[in-house]
Amino acid sequence: MITVSRGVLVVLAAVFSLYHVVLAITSMGVYHHPAPVIVAIALYIAATALSLADTRRVALAVWIAAFDLAVSLAVPVLVASQLDQSRENGYATWYVAAIGTLMTIVIVRRRSVFAWLGIAFLVAHTLAFAGVVALGSYGVIGSVVWVAAAAVVTRALGSMARDASRFSRAERQVVEWHAEQEAHVIERQRRLDETYRRAAPLLIRIAESGGMLTDEERAECLLLEAGMRDEIRGRALLDDSVRERILAARRRGAAVVLLDDGGLDGLDEADLGRIHARLAAALEHSDADKFIVRTVESGSAVAVTVVGLRSGAHLPTDADGSVGPRDAVDAAAAESEGADDEVELWLEIPRQPSIPAANAL
Repeated sequence: MITVSRGVLVVLAAVFSLYHVVLAITSMGVYHHPAPVIVAIALYIAATALSLADTRRVALAVWIAAFDLAVSLAVPVLVASQLDQSRENGYATWYVAAIGTLMTIVIVRRRSVFAWLGIAFLVAHTLAFAGVVALGSYGVIGSVVWVAAAAVVTRALGSMARDASRFSRAERQVVEWHAEQEAHVIERQRRLDETYRRAAPLLIRIAESGGMLTDEERAECLLLEAGMRDEIRGRALLDDSVRERILAARRRGAAVVLLDDGGLDGLDEADLGRIHARLAAALEHSDADKFIVRTVESGSAVAVTVVGLRSGAHLPTDADGSVGPRDAVDAAAAESEGADDEVELWLEIPRQPSIPAANAL
């Protein structure tokens, strides 16, 4: 893609505008009195300088556009009044091209109403001053064409810029979607690899023994099944230290239910590490018989709640013997109010380290 800097365009416009000033100065001998022409030249230089110097934004300031319009009204009157229509004036009609150039700058700077009013007055003044033939001989038609072409090009460029912006947003969305999908694939593969790493020895043992396992091996299979269920339901709640503490708790006979509903999504590694460390410590130092660990929705100041119960009651189970997420929460709430169970641990881990967490009971 070929691009031209704004500075280069400003310099080109300034040089082209200066060319009209040179023509005006070299034609001084044609005018009846040079004073009005000098005033016209000064006004034109001032308008052009203001229009090109205001580069802080694309759209020209309204007061500058209004000043340019006033100049486009004054300059033709000042210069044409010093011309003799009975003779060939040559470059003495420089003001026509000058006003066309100035109005082209104005329309490119997004002030089309002022530009069209200025060029319309130039046409009307030329018709009244020199007739229809002068529209061609003075170059008025060329000035109108410049302004019209600038209007078309400016509108086309604006449309292209809007389309480019939409395409850029669409491209970013596609990239984000692709990255999200790739992250899902990577995470899924990581979990599969982790599951295979943990399950492969027992699967090989089952195959070698023809399914004839010892009581210890059957217990290990149950622990492995529970760990695989944690990988599905626990997700962001897990790291190696948490897995170790959960396994230790289950080996001593405790039941552990992990429920991650996405409440930890968006947290950085530092916060996740802090939460994992606090959760692992709570599991290690509690001798509760049942643990329910659940994330809290992202709008809350608390990230994770941990409930530890000491009782002889059992949590409701699904048909496959696993504890259902909703059943676990309902049972925990009911058991915490009953006479048979007592809350041994109640912990709220904050989302941010500056927020104090509830202490274990």
